[in-house]
Amino acid sequence: MSDKTAIVVGAGILGMATARALALKGYKVTIMEKSQQSLGASIRNFGMLWPIGQPDGQLYERAIRSREIWKEYLSDAKIPFDTCGSIHLAYDQEEQDVIEELYNHFSKSQRPVTVLSPTEILNKFNGINGENLKGALYSNDETIIDPREGIKNLPAYLKRYYNIDILWGTAVTNVTINTVWSFKTKYNADLICVCSGADFETLYPSKFKELPIIKSKLQMMRFVSKDTNFKIGTSVCGGLSLLHYKSFTASSSLDKLKEKIEATLPEYIKNGIHVMVSQNDRGELTVGDSHEYALDFEPFDNQYINELILNYLKKLMHIDNWELQQTWNGIYPKMTNGDTDLFLKMEPGVYIINGIGGNGMTLSFGFAEEAVAKI
Repeated sequence: MSDKTAIVVGAGILGMATARALALKGYKVTIMEKSQQSLGASIRNFGMLWPIGQPDGQLYERAIRSREIWKEYLSDAKIPFDTCGSIHLAYDQEEQDVIEELYNHFSKSQRPVTVLSPTEILNKFNGINGENLKGALYSNDETIIDPREGIKNLPAYLKRYYNIDILWGTAVTNVTINTVWSFKTKYNADLICVCSGADFETLYPSKFKELPIIKSKLQMMRFVSKDTNFKIGTSVCGGLSLLHYKSFTASSSLDKLKEKIEATLPEYIKNGIHVMVSQNDRGELTVGDSHEYALDFEPFDNQYINELILNYLKKLMHIDNWELQQTWNGIYPKMTNGDTDLFLKMEPGVYIINGIGGNGMTLSFGFAEEAVAKI
């Protein structure tokens, strides 16, 4: 057994990924989590492992590395996942121009992408609205899991393979050199990593205020189809999503598309809406999402935002047979200066590993390995 010890604060995907990376570096790791199970942004998402959204270079490679680790874990734990890729549908010329430019750009870096015609799209995938459809960018990189199942079963995997313990229901109230406090109980470790999402504000309020960081609230929904055999065959996105991901700025036509959307769909821009659909192994359809930015939010879902999402979704898909099962919201921290992550040494042996925005499922495993390599 290693004589090096580490404590990770937070049992979301980034906390558990960091614990894994530390164990591989020889630490005996304990994760401390305030809740009785993982309940934050890590289970409140599409379950998309999404390399298509990451620009070439470090972030794309980080996404591919993270996907490899996910598949290794999911295969071992016998948790279903779907290497179904993704499709970005184009319904006007501005969108089509963007996807064709993105195809040319991504092809040069050997990404597995292609442009599909309307006929190819409708023959290959189910439920797509063919009216005014001009084409689509298809990528074979993306993988879909059910985040709830993936996160729920990850602690047992980490215990079995990496001897990582988790102290559930243990709220961390203070962190100092080599010491973590949960109220009056003291825990000692050689290394401490704080990976508690937006909650790290409670441990380092002054540092949180100094940082170029904001919180983002998203709204999402889950549906089932009345046709129990319905399967899309991929994850679906529309033109709004082309404005959302940094990788798509490689298109010189994106500014023209943005101008059109700002003029015709101002409420979507105001509420940070881009519309996507993923489908898990049970056929459940996750739909979203929106992005509100602030330091605090009301706890209530806004039905107007959900209606905007669904109205746009009807442009992409036939959803008359879909039945709403759940709505929810989630909150995560996001850097405002363009940085894609946060790695801070607070004092000797104490680090904050955080700030990867809405890319936790896609990037956490890879980012954790890179961050731990710097320690």
